[in-house]
Amino acid sequence: MALHANPGGYVSPDQLIGRDRLIQRLWRILGRQSVLLTAERRMGKTSIINKMVAQPPSGGLYFYQDLEEVGSEVEFAEKVLDSIHSELSKKHRLVARARQLLEQVGGAEIRGVVKLPEGATQDGMKLLQRMIEDLLEHHPGPVVFFWDEMPLMLHNLRTRSSDMAAMQVLDHLRALRQTQPRLRMVFTGSIGLHNVVISLRRAGHANAATNDMHVQDVPPLAPKDAAELAHQLLLGEQIATGDPPRLAGVIASAVDGVPYFIHHIVEQLAQFGEPCDDETVHRIVDRHLTDAQDDWNLQYYRDRIDTYYSPDESAIALAVLDVLAAAKRAVPLPKLLHLVGARIPSDNEELIRGVLVRLQRDHYVEQDVSGTFRFRFPLIRRFWQAHRGLGA
Repeated sequence: MALHANPGGYVSPDQLIGRDRLIQRLWRILGRQSVLLTAERRMGKTSIINKMVAQPPSGGLYFYQDLEEVGSEVEFAEKVLDSIHSELSKKHRLVARARQLLEQVGGAEIRGVVKLPEGATQDGMKLLQRMIEDLLEHHPGPVVFFWDEMPLMLHNLRTRSSDMAAMQVLDHLRALRQTQPRLRMVFTGSIGLHNVVISLRRAGHANAATNDMHVQDVPPLAPKDAAELAHQLLLGEQIATGDPPRLAGVIASAVDGVPYFIHHIVEQLAQFGEPCDDETVHRIVDRHLTDAQDDWNLQYYRDRIDTYYSPDESAIALAVLDVLAAAKRAVPLPKLLHLVGARIPSDNEELIRGVLVRLQRDHYVEQDVSGTFRFRFPLIRRFWQAHRGLGA
């Protein structure tokens, strides 16, 4: 089946390239515990879990929900309840104790869809717990919930409702994982659940709500796989070029093996309608690094710092990234602390160290075994240089 450029669109599970080994690893981990799947945006997290749900091991039940637009505990409960209810309805409809609890909280089953009264927060979570228990009782195998953009949903709960709302969801889900040995949850999200957890701790939430979950990073595609993806897209779009495999390698390298950007470049090449070479690829990348229309949404890397970091942390984060973007090579920690301290006078070195850890978790920077720091992705470093006027 020919592959076509589709930046940001749905990728069919049978067209997902380079993720089979990671998926096998995830299934092994899910055999023992739940998973926090972390990655930078556009790495293909959703495509990975879509393939896992579409092609799972036999004997289990697997549910997927996109939580990006969910803004309340009731909405979350209803979204999950609909999936559970659909499965239970195949043989059992709502079992007696779940139906009794639904009636007690003033909810209803309308044309097969569970509806809760507005504001039924605690009751909704209790009903969710009851129905998950019923599901596990009627199904002897594993039950896995894949919840995409869980951190964003929790952020929505905090901003639209309260810190307490987000705390309660995390606590309820942890309690379910602790009491149901066949239940697994997969949380994914690009903003990093740790950012939400840090905010909740500041608001007084002391529980380690996800320390029972395995944290698994989704890296860019390996160079070979990234080149294969680019090659298949070049063939599918019938791009005119003298050496498709070589051009595919250039595309993969130019965008650090990130699938989304590979799709974007090939889409641009398809619009040219003329022979394309290395220089064509580099012109496309250079233009998008400074394009005011920001089709690649690179400004997100700057904007999210103000959203998820406190004002003091934000100032330090910007200083760290400016120093690393301007540096010719990786920067040792003592020198980095000195350079950041010169930009942002502070007598709290531990705050700088803490921000460095968060920048690593947020995929901005990485530290090697010698203790030096650099941008994790050269493409984002180039964007940062252009955006902040730091020079190449």
